[in-house]
Order: sequence, then C-alpha cells, then structure tokens
Amino acid sequence: MFVVVVFFDAQPEHSGSVRAALLEHARATLEREPGCRKYDVAADPVDGSAFLLYEIFDDEAAFRAHREMPHYAEFAVLVEPWTAAKRVLTFTLLAGPNGGRTGA
Repeated sequence: MFVVVVFFDAQPEHSGSVRAALLEHARATLEREPGCRKYDVAADPVDGSAFLLYEIFDDEAAFRAHREMPHYAEFAVLVEPWTAAKRVLTFTLLAGPNGGRTGA
C-alpha cells in the first residue's frame, strides 16, 4: 500500500471554503477511485486553517492516476488561490488494518 500525508495550510480568510473543498474532494476520491482505500481529512483544533490529509492507495500507480482525475484537477484549481502552503509526503505502508504487510 502507498501512503500519502499532506500538510495543507489555507489562507485564514478561506479556511472554511478549503475545509468544505477538502471534505468534498475526499468523498469524490473514495467514491470514484477504486485504488484509493482511505482518505481522511483532519483539522488542527487550535489553528483552523491547518489541515492534515491521510490517504492510502493500492500502490504508487493508483496515486499517480488519482492526480490525473478530473475531480482532482477541479479541486486543485479551486483551492490553489486559497492555499498558503502545502507539503506532500509519501510512504510505503508496512503494517495496518488496510492491508499493509508486516515487516520491511
């Protein structure tokens, strides 16, 4: 499994719009992409403009396909002007309830 962690900071005046867009994008991704197994959206309880995304895909190819989907492009265009910062990290799942294997 391929894990993607995104640290997403909205411009404070757009945090509500970004929150709504993130939740809709997560829903669309899970509904439309069989290669996406998990798409969690979390908000910082202190800084309402900071979000964490935790995504699990079958493999790196499924993640690359995700980034080519029309709903991804629409989301990216929508939130880009509202974004203060974004950092994307990727990992290989070693163990977990979503089908990760144990060991390295």
